Amino acid sequence: MEKQKKLRSVSDTPKHKIGEIFATGFFAILSAIIVFPVFAGLLASFRPGTQLIRRGLAIDLDISTMTLDNYTYLFSGNADSQKYFMWYKNSLIITLASVVLTLFVCYFVAYGLSMYNFRLKNFLFFLVIATMMVPFEILMLPLYKEIIKLKLIDTYAGVIVTGICSASTIFFFRQYLSGLPKELLDAARIDGATEYGISVRIILPLAKPAFASMGILCAMGSWNAILWPLLVLKGANKFTLPIGLNTLLTPYGNNYDVLIAGSMFGILPIFIIFLIFQRYIIEGMTTGAVKG
Repeated sequence: MEKQKKLRSVSDTPKHKIGEIFATGFFAILSAIIVFPVFAGLLASFRPGTQLIRRGLAIDLDISTMTLDNYTYLFSGNADSQKYFMWYKNSLIITLASVVLTLFVCYFVAYGLSMYNFRLKNFLFFLVIATMMVPFEILMLPLYKEIIKLKLIDTYAGVIVTGICSASTIFFFRQYLSGLPKELLDAARIDGATEYGISVRIILPLAKPAFASMGILCAMGSWNAILWPLLVLKGANKFTLPIGLNTLLTPYGNNYDVLIAGSMFGILPIFIIFLIFQRYIIEGMTTGAVKG
């Protein structure tokens, strides 16, 4: 009771309240800055493309200029619409494959680094961390040469394989798994479980929050990637959504009707994934940051 009274007295101090007000105001301003481009783009998607050229990303709610023509044109089935949904399909395939393979590979690498003791374990983990300090621009040329030798240019695999062993994902999984009790492994071995069974049937279900957190981050990175897919993919029928939308802006004409509506519609997959796995994402991020 005395401890609770002390905690209440500390939380009721003027300095504490001022700190809360300052933090709330700061994050409110930060949220407004982050939300502004999305809200402005959403409003622009309900206006003719010519309005964007004249007024830019305005946030005034002028109902008289708002229309559904952009989305009607996007779903009309014309040539532009068909190209857009072809790019959309390509992005979905690449993103889904990248997320599944990245989580699968990185989980087992992190599992070995966190659950077993062997020689050079810390050195190998140091090498994994060291790769995070190398900019991707330095790796592009050797990776591109490797993709050429493997004959994976202009293929989905050429975009996917270079990112399935992510150092940041391995690091996060390793930190999360290091916080799990090792007694689970000993108990499972006594019960006759194999090493593969322990990792898949016992440890993996406990790592669902980590999978949700890394899944959304990997999905966002793959969905929004433009530099590496732009190097690997050559044919317009293989373009991902960011590359395809970028081709709508040319010196000879800009199709803002598809660009604006398509950009807003392209946000939906990541937004839906975040809403579904929000609880696991927050739990995984906080747990992974504290444990280990």
